[in-house]
Order: sequence, then structure tokens, then C-alpha cells
Amino acid sequence: MAKQSSAPRKKTPVDCWDPAETLDPVLLRDLQVERLHAQMRRAQQVPFYRKAFEASGLKPEDIWSPEDIRHLPITTKDDLRDHYPLGFLAVPRSEVARYHGSSGTTGKPTFVAYTRNDVDTWADLCARFLYAGGLRPEHTVHVAFGYGLFTGGFGLHYGIEKVGAAVVPVAAGNTQRQILLLQDLEPEVLICTPSYALNIAEVCREEGVDPHDLKLRYGHFGGEPWTEKMRQQIEAELGIEAFNNYGLSEVLGPGVSGECAEHNGMHIQEDHFLVECVDPDTLEPVTDGSYGELIFTNLTKEAMPILRYRTRDIAALETCPCPCGRTSVRMHRVVGRTDDMLIIRGANVYPSQIEESLLRVEGVAPHYLIELHRPGALDEVTVKVEVLPAFFSDKMRLMQALREDIQRRIETTTGVRMQIELVPPQTLERSIGKSKRVLDHRNMA
Repeated sequence: MAKQSSAPRKKTPVDCWDPAETLDPVLLRDLQVERLHAQMRRAQQVPFYRKAFEASGLKPEDIWSPEDIRHLPITTKDDLRDHYPLGFLAVPRSEVARYHGSSGTTGKPTFVAYTRNDVDTWADLCARFLYAGGLRPEHTVHVAFGYGLFTGGFGLHYGIEKVGAAVVPVAAGNTQRQILLLQDLEPEVLICTPSYALNIAEVCREEGVDPHDLKLRYGHFGGEPWTEKMRQQIEAELGIEAFNNYGLSEVLGPGVSGECAEHNGMHIQEDHFLVECVDPDTLEPVTDGSYGELIFTNLTKEAMPILRYRTRDIAALETCPCPCGRTSVRMHRVVGRTDDMLIIRGANVYPSQIEESLLRVEGVAPHYLIELHRPGALDEVTVKVEVLPAFFSDKMRLMQALREDIQRRIETTTGVRMQIELVPPQTLERSIGKSKRVLDHRNMA
């Protein structure tokens, strides 16, 4: 791929960063097939894929349409771990410009590698969704993501610079200092996890700062699932327009998809990614608009050409045209994961369903903890819910009514009756990164 200029681009008839975002669907399909052929040839340098191609007899010329990708092998996180550290590398190490990966908190990290072209492409794809979400060269951006092996901080950082805006690379933590910088440097854009955005607003009020006095106008949030109710709360508390984006390290990092100003789904950068939405049990495609597990193939990454990566993320795809003029398929927000789905008394429950229910209740803070136990034959679930200061009371009748309201809403959504424990404000642990929402104490052996 030709190296992109770092200068802001001329506006197209649709105000977007790259004309490829409005590519004619027929031309897009031709480009996808061409790039998939090239990616298969790169993948032949990886022993895992070479063995799979040989076993199936597949060659690039056997692929005639994007739908033919279903004939290619599935790749899982376990496959990457089994080939630790760099068994999926398709280029000499002398051509690698960057390494990123998971934190490795549950074992060895999963490494991903980038060539110089990969880094440039990554920055350009981040620039696309940032520009779609209001970022312009004259803005200053406060980045409260972690920097390091985590792809979020660096991916967004270089996307911001690609647009031509200024970066404040604060990284995560020390919320009081974050607020000081937000006041003094007056950035217009905030980037962090959605739960941390609410934490910033909360600490602002504790410090006597009105969050609406900050100069923030836009926020780009990712790194963890969040609900539409949470978006509304962030926008209300910080006085900004909040945008969702999606990415994962194994296929690139942030930049896989992002919202435009219509807020009706995240545009997938289909000239660089093929997306499938499948039944997680059968791996058969689901119908348009139905929820299933997302599978992504990166069509252009040189260092590690990952094919058909099982994300474990549950979402739905939207193919109807977007009023913004971008022509790519869109994904709705991730509602859960197949590997964090909770099976409770035979029912499939996602933490996001519980969060959605809680945020409909007046007086409840967006901080909660789900605890699961199995004292006997049946599962028991307790949801600890933090109450806002104005609603926390020593009057048992008021607290009981609030508890019953929460319990009823969760049961209506999930089909499971859960115990609700109301806790005082500031009781539950805050997180500067991905929030820990579930503690499963069941002995599942």
C-alpha cells in the first residue's frame, strides 16, 4: 500500500477523511478479492496457514468473491498462544517496525507485529473514524489510554497526528492530574474508556470543578463494552458528543470501525477488513441485523496476516445505507462476548444486559459488580449497585423500593432473578482501564 500523506486531505462530496470510505460496492468487492489473494500469498509464509492451505488444497485463485472466505481456516487466540511468541510472523524481523500485544495478566502475552507500512495504515484508519467523529487539525486531544503493549494509546495517538491535531499523551491514571490538564490545556477531545470518562466527571465534582466548564466537545471511547444509556450519561455529565469505536490487537488495534455523526453503527473499514457475523456454535452466517459472533480478516497487514480471526465479540451488522454517505457495512455496539457470557440456571446472560437495566433506574450510578456463587445445586447472583449521593437514604422503605425496581428490571431483561445489594456512593472500586464487572466464585469443576 502506498504511504499516505500526513497532511489533512481535501474534502470529498461526503465530508470524510478518505475517498475509500465512499467506494462503490462493486468496486469494493473487487478490491477485497484482490487484496485477499495478496494476503493469502503472505499467509503462506506462516507455518500455521501453509499447513492449512496444503491440507485443503486451497490457492488464492480459488477465491472468487468475499463470501468464499468461508473456505479458509479459522484462527483463534489459542492458535496465537500456541505459536508464541512470533509464530505468525510473515516477514523477516528486520522488517518489523513495532510490537504490541496483550498485557499477559492471565499468562504469556499475545504479541502482534507491524511493518512500517502497517503502522502507516493503522494511523490512517484511526484518522478516518476520528475525523468522522468531529476531530479537525485545529483541535487538541487528551489521550487517557495506557501507552505500552496495549494498542489503544499508540493507535489513537498516531491517528490524531495524521489528522494534524495536537496530542496531550497523558496516559492512564492520576485522575486529579488529568483534570488539571483538562482545565489548563483546554483540549476539545477526550479519549479513554467510557467508564473512565464517567470517573473523570465524578472526580471533577468532588474537586469542585463543573465538568461542563471544561472545553471538551467530543469524546472517542473504546476498550470495553458500553451501552447506549452509558453514552447518554457521559454526554450529559461532560457536555460532549460521544463516539464509539472498535478494534482488537490481533487484526490491527483501534481503527477497525468507528461511528460517524449519525450514531447508527460503526463503519467497518471494508477496504482493509472482511467481516463475517456467524452463529458461535455452528459458525454459519446469521441473517442481516441478527446478533452473532464477529470474525475478521485483515486484508492488508504485512507483518502478521491474520485470516478469519474469531473475536468472541457478539454484535450485529447493518447493511442499509447510512445518511452520512459512507458505503461500508456497519456494526452495532458489542453486547457481550461468547467467552464472558454467563450461563446462569440455564440462561445466557451478558453483563451488558445488566448494565443496560441499571442505567434505566433513576438514582443509580454506573458502577456495579456482579458476583456469582453456587452454594448448592443452583447458581446465586448478587449485583452490587452503587447509589448516587442524592438518592442514598437511611430510610429502609425508600431503599427497598429502589432495590425492587432494579431487581424487576434486570429480571425482565435477562429472565433471571438476582439479589440486589445497594451500596453507598464511592464504595465500589474504580478502574482507570477496563472495568472489572464480574466475580465468579462458582466451582465449575
